[in-house]
Amino acid sequence: MSLSRNNLTGSIPSEIGNLTNLTKLYLYNNQLTGEIPSDIGNLTNLTKLYLYNNQLTGEIPSEIGNLTNLDWLSLSSNQLSGHIPSELENLTNLTFIDLRYNYLTGSIPFSIGNLTNLSDLRLDNNQLTGNIPDQICNQGDSTPSLSNNQLCPPYPSCIENYVGTQDTSDCN
Repeated sequence: MSLSRNNLTGSIPSEIGNLTNLTKLYLYNNQLTGEIPSDIGNLTNLTKLYLYNNQLTGEIPSEIGNLTNLDWLSLSSNQLSGHIPSELENLTNLTFIDLRYNYLTGSIPFSIGNLTNLSDLRLDNNQLTGNIPDQICNQGDSTPSLSNNQLCPPYPSCIENYVGTQDTSDCN
């Protein structure tokens, strides 16, 4: 289902979770507000979820970890806050995650290293803190985009030349 670029307003209705046969959901480049409904976790056939470039708020629901067929996840350019849910570790088919340009806080979950199919990880321009887990090096040749956060050195050797600008003023 593609409803992108339609100037849609309002929130994503919880009834979206009733569309269990959906394989692709494109709602990007609209003016959607409110939280991502937890019912989105019912869409277990989804392979692509594009909600980027809206005005979505709140946390990424942990139920997103139910979407085990997902290979592309893009939630960038919203106003999402809170932590990156550790339930992402269930999404072992993911090849692409884009969470940049939000207000995500906390550390990068160690479980991100379990996503060995991941070739593109974009977490830049958030408020992520702490150390980058060494497990991030389990993703083969990918070079994650992590700049403009508050991530502390030392950085994993596989990406130490690619962390970009970090605000390290709160690092020990």
